[in-house]
Amino acid sequence: MTTWGFIGSGHIGSTVARLAVAAGHDVVMSNSRGPDTLAELVDGLGEHARAVTATQAAELGDVVVVTIPFKNYPQVPVAELAGKTVIDTMNYYAQRDGHFADLDADSVTSSELLQAHLPGSQVIKCFNNIYFQHLRDLPRPAGSADRSALSIAGDDAASKHRFAEVLNAIGYDAVDHGPLSEGWRMQPGTPAYGLMYAADEQDWAGGAQAADAAEVARRAAQAQRA
Repeated sequence: MTTWGFIGSGHIGSTVARLAVAAGHDVVMSNSRGPDTLAELVDGLGEHARAVTATQAAELGDVVVVTIPFKNYPQVPVAELAGKTVIDTMNYYAQRDGHFADLDADSVTSSELLQAHLPGSQVIKCFNNIYFQHLRDLPRPAGSADRSALSIAGDDAASKHRFAEVLNAIGYDAVDHGPLSEGWRMQPGTPAYGLMYAADEQDWAGGAQAADAAEVARRAAQAQRA
C-alpha cells in the first residue's frame, strides 16, 4: 500500500487523491489554509484519507504530489522530502505567477526549478497536462483497449519506473518523455497540453476521450520550443 501526500488539494490534487483511494491507497491532504478547511473533502474520500499540514504531508507521504500555484514553489518543504519521489503538477502562467526570467527565456523548465529547490528529492512531472474531469473519467484496468496514458518526465530512471507502476495501479499507462529538461513538451500551449483527452477541444468540460501511449507520444513529439 502506498501513502500519497498532497501539498495542495485543488481540482487536480483531490482528483488524484480519489483515484489513489479507489486503488486502495492512503492519502494525506494539505492546503495553505490548514487541515480544518479540508474536513468535507476528507469525509468524502473516506477512511483512507486524513487532513494534515503541508509539512506533515511531506513527512508522511511515500509519494508526494505538489499541486499549488507555481509562484509558491519556494514554500514547499525541503528536508521532509529528502529521498522521496515528488510529483510536480504545476504549470507556469506569467499572468498569475509573475515573470520568471529563466522560464520566459526557455532556458529552464519549471520542474527543473522545483528540482533545484529539492536537491535531495526525485522530481517527476505528471498530471499537469490533463483536465481534472478527464483525469477523473479516463482510468481503465490494465490491458483495456481504451486505456489512456499520462506523460511523465524526470531525471531519475528508477523513480520514474516505480512511479509508472503507481500510475498503473490508478488506471493509467505512462509515457516517459525523458529528463525534466524535456518537460516543456507538455506545458501549456503545446499539442500535448490537454487537447488529446478532450472529446471537444473547444469545450473541455464537454467530456473525455481516451488517448493511448502512442497518441500521447505523438503529441509530445509535435511540440516546438519558442
